[in-house]
Amino acid sequence: MTSTQLDLIAPFDTPLPPPPDGQVLTESQWITLMAIADAIIPSIEVSSTLSNSSLCIAASEYTSAVETISNRLPAQTDSNLTQRFLQENASSLPGFRELVKRILGDYVREDARKGIRVILSALDTRAGCLLATGYTTSLHLQPVNVRQRILQGWARSYLPPLKQSAIGLEGLLISAWTKTSPTMGPILGFPRTPVHGKPGKGFDYDFLQLPPGTEPEIFETDVVIVGSGCGGAVCAKNLAEAGHRVMVVEKAYHWGPEHLPMSEKDGAIHLFANGGVDSSDDNSIIIISGQSWGGGGTVNWSASLQTQAFVRKEWADTGLPFFTSSEFQNSLDRVCDRMGVSTKHVEHNKNNQILADGARKLGYSQKAVPQNTGGNKHYCGYCTLGCGAAEKQGPVVSFLPDAQKAGAQFLEGLQVDKVVFQNTNGNRTAVGVKGFWKSRDSFGGVNGPDRTAREVIIKAKRVIVSAGTLESPLLLLRSGLRNPQIGRNLYLHPTTMIYATFPDQEPIKPWEGAILTNLVDEFQNLDGNHHGVKLECITMLPSWILPNQPWTGGLDLKMLASKFPYMTGQFPIVREKVPGRVYPDPTDGRCRIAYTPTAMDAKHAMVGIVALAKILYLEGAKEIFLGTAGMPTFTRPEIDAVIDSGEGINNPAFQSWLAEVQKRGLALPDCKWGSAHQMGTCRMAATQRAGVVDPKGKVWSTEGLYVSDASVFPSASGVNPMVTNMAISDWISRGVAKDLNADTKIETRAKL
Repeated sequence: MTSTQLDLIAPFDTPLPPPPDGQVLTESQWITLMAIADAIIPSIEVSSTLSNSSLCIAASEYTSAVETISNRLPAQTDSNLTQRFLQENASSLPGFRELVKRILGDYVREDARKGIRVILSALDTRAGCLLATGYTTSLHLQPVNVRQRILQGWARSYLPPLKQSAIGLEGLLISAWTKTSPTMGPILGFPRTPVHGKPGKGFDYDFLQLPPGTEPEIFETDVVIVGSGCGGAVCAKNLAEAGHRVMVVEKAYHWGPEHLPMSEKDGAIHLFANGGVDSSDDNSIIIISGQSWGGGGTVNWSASLQTQAFVRKEWADTGLPFFTSSEFQNSLDRVCDRMGVSTKHVEHNKNNQILADGARKLGYSQKAVPQNTGGNKHYCGYCTLGCGAAEKQGPVVSFLPDAQKAGAQFLEGLQVDKVVFQNTNGNRTAVGVKGFWKSRDSFGGVNGPDRTAREVIIKAKRVIVSAGTLESPLLLLRSGLRNPQIGRNLYLHPTTMIYATFPDQEPIKPWEGAILTNLVDEFQNLDGNHHGVKLECITMLPSWILPNQPWTGGLDLKMLASKFPYMTGQFPIVREKVPGRVYPDPTDGRCRIAYTPTAMDAKHAMVGIVALAKILYLEGAKEIFLGTAGMPTFTRPEIDAVIDSGEGINNPAFQSWLAEVQKRGLALPDCKWGSAHQMGTCRMAATQRAGVVDPKGKVWSTEGLYVSDASVFPSASGVNPMVTNMAISDWISRGVAKDLNADTKIETRAKL
């Protein structure tokens, strides 16, 4: 092996947990679902006779597709690759059905799963097929061309169940395809791991291990922290360094840099909540949240923005003067200093450079985004699947190692069921937590059968809940707290996407380079009250982008995929005014999300979409398109002539397209909304009537119980929430340390 090969990041495999037990679908339902999958991702062949196994197209169309895709292939590519890509269908892929089964069985809500079963069963009956397809023949018996026309009709249907079924199934099945296709990576020239950077050395964590047993395992500590993410990690460091006994417990497991970045298939399940994708009750928005050792700090994009003045004033004006104090600024600076946050070594990749250059030409206000990379250059576009170089200074590389060095103890694989209280002098005092622990298997993974399970009770003087915006309120509710504010005030920074492809002469390779290094803040105050949008770039991984495109046909999908190396993706991220809420599912207790982007959100997002379209046009985009069904694509005619004409964004054809986009708007359900930021469900407030925790992070009407994560934000932060979360947690944990010190003094006096 050469030194160059040794320098490449080559992660270990990380096997997934066992798939769900039992029958997720009946065999007839599986036949129908795979028939749908093979219509969405079909094998394509030349034929004048319709087929049940392939999408049949004319020879001229097939030849054109082969030539176009082949011209986009990386150099020295197998000459048969294009044909294999076109002939690949979903159901024939190793692992495709297993992954779909896992998603349906483990991550789709029971009510949604029942709906899918009803639709699939109906499509195998004469009456159901007639109603849903216009034919009496079972869907799986139809030729692929007919199945495709049926699905295309569903996408345009005025019947909400059909339209939503089409959108949901398309996204699920295309996502599974991008994660299991053997031809996808070679066709795109998309490497399994980043070509920049070297493998890094991780910290040697010493996790507690429990022996088999039937009785609960009992621990005692000063502070138990539920969650190892950005909030919990900062709390652990501060309290351990203050001399207190600290135990951090985490539902997920730690995967060191030797396992990172994970594949798109494995990373979605090991590193994210709910298999990588959750959705609101009405399916109007997809929510992505981290669930790993280090929480969202393990999978975020390094953006380290401090809380802006207008947000700090807004929060202070609610009776929380801390946010305009020098103490808060000290906390912001302290956490940034620990992570080596700076812009000194930022190098824009092509995606971010397009945003920066186009914004400059339009006179838009913009700035480089500080990175938490220890003051070093970190040119990696895969960090949302974990940092194999160990350069991103998230909790796993910074605050959690500091905590262990100061004596903190860690327990992974513990699902905390509830906070334990006792009544003391009429006060409800938190005295610990109770949960269920599951070990790794004998090989250090989580897929073997030989895993130990134990009930665990941790007794503590203080309990800090840092389980994240989606889970912290549910833990409080499971623990018997009934403040009506718990779970409310959910802010998500909703966003929708705009994409562009650039001329085929030289691929952009948008997955290379740091993900988010520039933002445009020209439009962050569109209503006079600091609600508006910032313009940013997205991580360009196939499984993040391709499933979010409107599906218009099997050949269209594969042609679009082949353009991926020449594509960029950007979005307006909305600071919204109207929040939603989270609550437990009445069947299984998992997190349910009630949230719908408002008309104001759509209006503000459209301002951002128009601005981004102008940026992309000025930077020479060949095509510009939205992730919104039915929205026209702008195709630039005679590229060089138009660029050199001097008209710029005043070009009549471009202006006409912009007008049509604005006229159509971002209406649901055609517009696909997403969120990677969650805030506010345990809101900090000056009174119990207004929030869940008091100005010091203590849960109202309790003693000894705190919440310290992004759920305590009084409203949307307007920037990536990591640094704000950490700074608030720095403040809360320092207050807890002082209280513990005061208790110790009181106990000492009592003994004397």
